[in-house]
Amino acid sequence: MDASQEDSCMAVDLSEFDHPAWLTAVGTGVGYLLILVLLTVLLFLIPWQIFAML
Repeated sequence: MDASQEDSCMAVDLSEFDHPAWLTAVGTGVGYLLILVLLTVLLFLIPWQIFAML
């Protein structure tokens, strides 16, 4: 097996990830992470700061 044949086997065609479903999946994941961070701040960090000031 020569080097050019090895390189073609290792090449990744990223065009198969151009489908809108991938963008939807990434957007959903980012949205869930943002909501998780927001709820963590609202439900845990803010009350902890309030009780720490008392």
